[in-house]
Amino acid sequence: MQLTSYTDYALRLLLYAAVQPEGKLTSVKEVAKAYNISYNHLTKVTQELGRHGILETIKGRGGGIRLAIKPEDLPVGKVVRLTEDNSQYVECFDEENNTCVLSPSCRLKGVLHEALNAYMAVLDRYTLKDITVNEKILRDLLNMKKEKT
Repeated sequence: MQLTSYTDYALRLLLYAAVQPEGKLTSVKEVAKAYNISYNHLTKVTQELGRHGILETIKGRGGGIRLAIKPEDLPVGKVVRLTEDNSQYVECFDEENNTCVLSPSCRLKGVLHEALNAYMAVLDRYTLKDITVNEKILRDLLNMKKEKT
């Protein structure tokens, strides 16, 4: 299974937000720079995650983004489901546009569907908190400024 860059960006954005000190705002520009990825694409991802209540987006001067939910309450599988269109893994998953002549009798579709379910089950077992337990290392790799204590 291959994730789209859209999902990749969503996961990277959430990782970045998760390792921020609690409540601290960051910006899409800062995240795009840290990962050296497209600001415009990341903005679209941010808007969708905001619409789904995963990110809090605050507009205007002094605004920014931050997690709207606790990292331990966000399964990775949920993010992947929100950002991926699973009907496009193979043509036969899309019942409306499927033109494969083998579909009425093909057993591969069932095998692929089972594999996809297993894939998602693994992603559902891990939360954003689970994948950011090494947050100090992640902050260092992302060149985040040290917070004054």
